[in-house]
Amino acid sequence: MDLGISGRTALVLGASGGLGSAIAVRLAEEGVNVAVAGRSTDKLATTASTAQAAGAKTLPLAWDLVELERIDSAVAEVERALGPVDILVNNTGGPPPTSAAGQDVSIWRTSFEQMILSVIALTDRVLPGMRERGWGRILTSTSSGALSPISNLGLSNTLRASLHAWSKTVADEVGGDGVTSNIIVPGRIETDRTRFLDEKKASREGRSRDEVMRDSAATMALRRYGRPEEYADVAAFLCSERASYITGSVIRVDGGLIRSVV
Repeated sequence: MDLGISGRTALVLGASGGLGSAIAVRLAEEGVNVAVAGRSTDKLATTASTAQAAGAKTLPLAWDLVELERIDSAVAEVERALGPVDILVNNTGGPPPTSAAGQDVSIWRTSFEQMILSVIALTDRVLPGMRERGWGRILTSTSSGALSPISNLGLSNTLRASLHAWSKTVADEVGGDGVTSNIIVPGRIETDRTRFLDEKKASREGRSRDEVMRDSAATMALRRYGRPEEYADVAAFLCSERASYITGSVIRVDGGLIRSVV
């Protein structure tokens, strides 16, 4: 299937590895020019090189999203190198595992700036151009914890859930201009972040990581963790011309992990 986005320009956050990297490479395979942002220069270079090998123009941007003052200059750099941003993939790192109660306000503030305010401010920077051109895709990756709270991920559960309401509201505001806004939700996808969380759980419970993984996989309909490439396939479709009638939606790529029907 031709996704109809060859020649478009995408900015993918959190592209140093894991889900962000997989999405960037998948978009590049569709002929999209890709700017990849993240904190690790070396890992960004690897993502950019892989995307370039797929035939795309690429631009690595070493950038900590807490640096909100860099948004305008970073987007301007993308525009100069690759053209105006048609596709924005909001994918941020997760906060440390914690309970929801009893956390210092400074932790909430820092996590809010990195995970929420950065996404909102960056989206606001690129939306006017999308609306003016009559085409755009805003895709925001969150967590299954935003739908079904995960134990000991109080910060993540709370903050990511707010992005769902924000994305739905944005979808209603910009849909008439040809711009879609959707949420994509991962389940247990094999990434460094998932491995880190499994190791932390194993340490807390005095078990091996393999035991934690087996128990976790047993709760899913497919009985296994997902691959980043499987997540990226769905993300690329949602960013495409073929998904022009999908907006304001929450799409799960979770192998049947989340038990709720809504």
